[in-house]
Amino acid sequence: MSRGLGASARSAVPPFAVMTVLQRVAELRASGQDVISLCAGEPSQGATSDVKRRMGELMIDRTPLGYSETFGLRPLREAIAGHYRRWYDLEVPVEQIAVTTGSSGAFLVGFLAAFDAGDRVLLARPGYPAYRNILTSLGCAVTELACGPAERFQPTRALLDAALADGPVAGLVLASPANPTGTMVDHDQLADLVAWCGDHGVRLVSDEIYHGIVDAGLSERVGAGCSAWQHDRTAVLISSFSKYWGMTGWRLGWAVVPDDLVSAVDALAGNYALCAPVPAQHAAIQAFTESSYAEAGAAVEEFAAARSLVLDSVADLGWAKVAPADGAFYVWADIAEQLGPYPDSVAWCAALLDTEGVAVTPGPDFDTVDGGTAIRLSLAAGPEAIAAALLRIHRFQQALG
Repeated sequence: MSRGLGASARSAVPPFAVMTVLQRVAELRASGQDVISLCAGEPSQGATSDVKRRMGELMIDRTPLGYSETFGLRPLREAIAGHYRRWYDLEVPVEQIAVTTGSSGAFLVGFLAAFDAGDRVLLARPGYPAYRNILTSLGCAVTELACGPAERFQPTRALLDAALADGPVAGLVLASPANPTGTMVDHDQLADLVAWCGDHGVRLVSDEIYHGIVDAGLSERVGAGCSAWQHDRTAVLISSFSKYWGMTGWRLGWAVVPDDLVSAVDALAGNYALCAPVPAQHAAIQAFTESSYAEAGAAVEEFAAARSLVLDSVADLGWAKVAPADGAFYVWADIAEQLGPYPDSVAWCAALLDTEGVAVTPGPDFDTVDGGTAIRLSLAAGPEAIAAALLRIHRFQQALG
């Protein structure tokens, strides 16, 4: 029997709240209102000079811009392999690097290749909502692990064991640094989680998008971040040009694919996207020059300055349970004591935006259980914008009484 017209059941996932907030920001700016946007993880510095220069050259030097190989231009994949040698002392075969349309494309083909409909996949809560929504749309069963301050907002062996007791587990998605909390696992913690996955036949998907954006106090211990392939090459690694290199709109990411998934990812990616945007691929080769690394490193210092401004203001703001932001460019905070007349952080954030012109993201998108009293601030706009926004947030909260 036909189910009739209408949207599929699998598409019944919530929209990404950040994009809803951004739409409201655009409306207010169009009406002439001055808005400071701290809602999106979009580095304000943009692409590095070498990348932008190369993109300009592509428009005049007649470089062929037709389809690339499904896995991407070989010179770009060779540059990515060199990046793994530089940061992690890892040799990654070019044949196992798949350039994708943003990290979103990497998650889609990675999840499809690794998991079947009905497979159970574990995620940290709070966490990036697109993991949950993509997996749900693919028919996977998502189990969220309640990772709070006691766990530094990261999965632990005890939480994994408890989840396994409830039934078979096919996958674990791990993010370090994590969105929205910015917390990280160190080499020993990562090794323990990788070992647990190996012991129980669980596929690890390691979100390494924010590598390189690490608090200076941790850099000696974790470097740019710990890669799961330093411990096990059966993991799927996901990364991107969007965060460290500031190339959000270029829509370019990559996956490092274990041997047993290469053919599957190649077939899926070829059918879904043919290849990633080719002009962006050509330009992105220049992301790995010495000057590009230097520019990206300078931006990381700006994120650190912005983070310090927020953390130094937490006591005056009266925010509680602020996550220890080891990396990335977010601050995750509980504002339960500052909600005033508002029932939850969704209403609080909407009022802050409409009255003071400051856009931050309410917590329920990242934590469907406890996020009603939480917010996420993006530091990607830089310290000047953060300083101005903090003054407005102070004024907003004072008006609440």
